[in-house]
Amino acid sequence: MSSVRLAQVARKTLPNTKRIGAGAAGFTLIEVVLALTIFALMSAILYGAFALSHSAVAKSQANATRNQKHRSVGDLVGSYIHSAFPYRESPQAAAPFFVGEADNLTFVSAYSHGMGGRGMAKIQITADEDKNGRTVLRLEETTPVRINVEAGATGQIHSVILEDGIRAFHLAYLDPQGEEETWEEHWDGGERRALPRAVRFTYLDDQGKEVRRIFPVMMMVLAP
Repeated sequence: MSSVRLAQVARKTLPNTKRIGAGAAGFTLIEVVLALTIFALMSAILYGAFALSHSAVAKSQANATRNQKHRSVGDLVGSYIHSAFPYRESPQAAAPFFVGEADNLTFVSAYSHGMGGRGMAKIQITADEDKNGRTVLRLEETTPVRINVEAGATGQIHSVILEDGIRAFHLAYLDPQGEEETWEEHWDGGERRALPRAVRFTYLDDQGKEVRRIFPVMMMVLAP
């Protein structure tokens, strides 16, 4: 093939090569920016959904833990109060021992957690407030039962913190002899010659939610 013929073939081929190159060109700058913007928006949406679901799961777990703690505290306190016993300090005493105030309670229960649920124990529930107005609710169990501590009586003491960081703690006692439901802020078994019908706990938990529980006294014995 002569050189003239090769030159003619080259002239016919080069335009086609240019057209192919132009058709296979990459994305334009606007297309790239648009793709990156869409990708960023999708990433933000997915991250927001993930963060929201993670927060919901964490909040649900925290609520479940808090509710479980409240149930455990209620079960423990209820076991003691349900089994409140009309204990008399001596055979000559005519009235049962039970002293309840608005922020503390002392009585004798036929339930002893330290003794595996059997045997009597003296139970003391106290609410100690700190300088910030937060309250620590504490339960103390003493076995064997000794009422007159001043006489030098000692025993085995088990103490547990029921609630920490609560506010506005208040105890009330249901009068078993009233015709209508009457809640008293104080209860002295020596004066009333009876145990209350129930004990009510009211307070705000560490999240500011009101908690109210009523524990009935199962053993209703009135002094003659």
